Amino acid sequence: MKTTTAGAGIVRPLSTRWSSLARRPAFGSLLVTIAIFGFFALNAGDSGFLTSSGTAGWLNTAAELGIVAVPIALLMISGEFDLSIGSVVGASGILVAISTSQFGVPFEISIVMALILGLVTGLANGVLVIRTGMPSFIVTLATSFILLGIALGMSRLIASTSTVSLRVEGPTRELLAGKMGDFNASILWWVAISVLAIWVLARTPFGSWIYATGGNLDAARRAGVPTSRVKLILFCTTGVAASLLGVITAAQVNSGNAVSGQGFVFQAPIVAVIGGILLTGGYGSVIGVCFGAAIYGIVSIGLFYTGWNTDWAPTFIGALLVLAVLGNNMIRRFALSEKRAVPTMPKVGGRA
Repeated sequence: MKTTTAGAGIVRPLSTRWSSLARRPAFGSLLVTIAIFGFFALNAGDSGFLTSSGTAGWLNTAAELGIVAVPIALLMISGEFDLSIGSVVGASGILVAISTSQFGVPFEISIVMALILGLVTGLANGVLVIRTGMPSFIVTLATSFILLGIALGMSRLIASTSTVSLRVEGPTRELLAGKMGDFNASILWWVAISVLAIWVLARTPFGSWIYATGGNLDAARRAGVPTSRVKLILFCTTGVAASLLGVITAAQVNSGNAVSGQGFVFQAPIVAVIGGILLTGGYGSVIGVCFGAAIYGIVSIGLFYTGWNTDWAPTFIGALLVLAVLGNNMIRRFALSEKRAVPTMPKVGGRA
């Protein structure tokens, strides 16, 4: 067995290091990201996929999805789902557009109103799930339909259409929807949200509470973890993130649409699972979810540059979802078997 020296005379088998790497939630999604990027680089590199414009295309797509996928992933780690994010995205966008263009409300105040809408929606979801014990799948699905109906009804009542134009300028719009060449400001929002989430999971007690809540709810309660508070905060976080995306999207396309965010209902959980999040909760990483969002963006834009029919994109994503789940399970089983097979090393210098 090959070995390597680490630290003060401690000899570790290479298989142990491989097992440690393979057990990381992001490992499988990293391999898939490299493989998918390589595939499109070979098949569409000459068509513009590797240019600045091509890179910006898939990064912009990944960023918009990642803004909601990261909070959704944290919620999934805690053992819950939120299917209302799509309606929150659309309702927030149409709220900003109507309040600004129809009633002359300052853009900044409209943004605050939209974020409050997301917060209230998340709060309502969390309270219903915690107080009633109903599955979050059912609660948030019902909330999604209710909010979608309200957004459509109010937009048609006030503006006689489900799409309302929005024209705003100034530093606030640049902060939300500015561009750096072909790269949208949403990429920076995605990075900021991801870094914050990574820090919370890895460096704070709240991050440990999230894993404990999703891993074993009863044991976490007995250990004193405020599981209800954890879930409530995470539901509020997903609502606010969805509202933020709705505002960003409205500012980018200069309009609000009541149904514009429905695709995120399934896209966000899909990239979370591709990124290594377990549907049963208690396991996963933010970095893996970022890779999952990148995979979605690469496939969506890569197909365009190959010249193939982009209608095949859902087929690719569906196949990747199945392969990612199978691959992540195989990698974890292999890593765990390797861990059991490696003999315990003798203590050297008083350290194991």
